[in-house]
Amino acid sequence: MKQNKRKKGPFQFLQFSVIGVSNAGIDIGTLNLLLLLFHTDERGLLLLYNTIAYTLAVANSYFWNASFTFQHSAKGSNRQRFLFIVQGIVSLGVNNLVFIASNTLMESFGVPNWLRYNIAKGLAMLLSFIASFFMIKYFVFKKSKKN
Repeated sequence: MKQNKRKKGPFQFLQFSVIGVSNAGIDIGTLNLLLLLFHTDERGLLLLYNTIAYTLAVANSYFWNASFTFQHSAKGSNRQRFLFIVQGIVSLGVNNLVFIASNTLMESFGVPNWLRYNIAKGLAMLLSFIASFFMIKYFVFKKSKKN
């Protein structure tokens, strides 16, 4: 039993990571599409574009993680949906904060816009990905003591 628990954690993280790759494609793709269609350097619009991109990725994440990664503890209950939304908002805050802060820092060093936006997005995704995994595993889809 103990060995199964040890395998499940890394396996869950691997599944979560694979789904994370599809989320990253949606997130980065949406941000770059919005920047291509409606280029801006205005922080408010950058936050809006980042929020739209992140929200689409989170919707994808919920579907796949509830269906596969955490299927044994995902009940599809209103409580789990609410907790998923709460963790999504917290992760969005982390994502937006890192995106804007790292973008501002790189701007002061003269890093070109496109490169700066994508590096900032990558850092934001990495940190919010880690925060999101632990919140989802231990807060949203945590196994009940009955299981």
